[in-house]
Formats: sequence, structure tokens, C-alpha cells
Amino acid sequence: MIQDRPLILGIGGTPRRGSSSERALAISLKAAEDKGARTILLSGAELLLPMYIPGQSPSDQASRLLVALRECQGIIISSPAYHGSISGLIKNALDYAEELRTDARAYLDGMPVGCIACAGGWQAVGQTLAALRTIAHSLRGWPTPFGAVLNTSTALFDVEGNCTDVATRRQLETVGHQVIDFVRMQSRDRQRAHSIPIDAMAAP
Repeated sequence: MIQDRPLILGIGGTPRRGSSSERALAISLKAAEDKGARTILLSGAELLLPMYIPGQSPSDQASRLLVALRECQGIIISSPAYHGSISGLIKNALDYAEELRTDARAYLDGMPVGCIACAGGWQAVGQTLAALRTIAHSLRGWPTPFGAVLNTSTALFDVEGNCTDVATRRQLETVGHQVIDFVRMQSRDRQRAHSIPIDAMAAP
């Protein structure tokens, strides 16, 4: 049943199809699918949105992003490192979360956020991961304990997009697993809370 299969949204990549950050995101989402999640991947041209302007009516593409943000129970973000931080493409997409500020679940409140950073060196990838986690906190999300960092100065993917490095693949799968596991823990906690009789919660 659909209600038993949480929706995980993936945002990432670059305008170039098949980028390392897009391929990494696809592997993490597949790991979540293998544990029973439904997934949506928004990347490349799907994230070529108008610059976010508060109060301006969103484009059709931006509206699709907002629908996905409202419906998902978890999110995975994968960004390349651009000059020591996340790319403008990813930052602009995340800025649209401001439209959720008055929702019952404001921004990404309480949502698990898996973070993936890709760069051509270790220094930039570390800074980018830190930036992703800071943004997740600012949007009231819960970054997963494990964040994947990919040094793309060496080839990590084949032409079909498969990860050829075992350690890297395990990183990406761990991110996907932690997001879906966190969603399920939250669901169990809510079910337990609803099953407790009101009298049992009353003070003696």
C-alpha cells in the first residue's frame, strides 16, 4: 500500500545529464527504494528554475518541486562543490522551500535529510557537505548522521552510471538507508503515541 511506502525526494545534479552528483543521488534513492520507499528524482533541467523571488507566483517546474517537497517524508540532496560551497542551481531550488513557511509542516520540519557532496578534491567536498548540513538545519530538517563525500578526481562511475568503487557505493547506500530508516522510526513513534490511552498520559 502507498501509505506503507514513504516518499523520498531526491534533489541534485547539474544542468549536464549524467553528472557525478546526479548519478550519486540515483544510487542513494535506489537504496531507499530497495527498503520499500517510493522516490522522485529532480535533477538537471528539472531544476533550471527562475531565481526564487518571495511572493512571486512559481513557474510550472517550481510548482512541481513544491508539490514534491510537501508530499515527501524524506529528502536526499546531492550537490557538486562550486567554489567551496553548493552550486547555485541547488541553492536556488532549496530557496523555494520558503514557500512552505506557513504550511502545517513548515519548511522541512522534522524531516530526515540525506546529504551528498561531490568535488574534485577533499577540501572542497568537506566544505560542501558542511554547507548542505547547515542549510538542512536552517530549514528545520534533520541531517542524517552519515553524509556521503565523493572525490571525483578519479573515475567513480561507468558509462551506465553504475558506481565502480565499492566504498563509494556503500557511502551512497548508507545515506539512502538512513533516510528511510529515520522516516520509519518517526512513523512508529507516532503510532505508539496515538495508541496510548488518554488516561494513561494524564498526571497522577
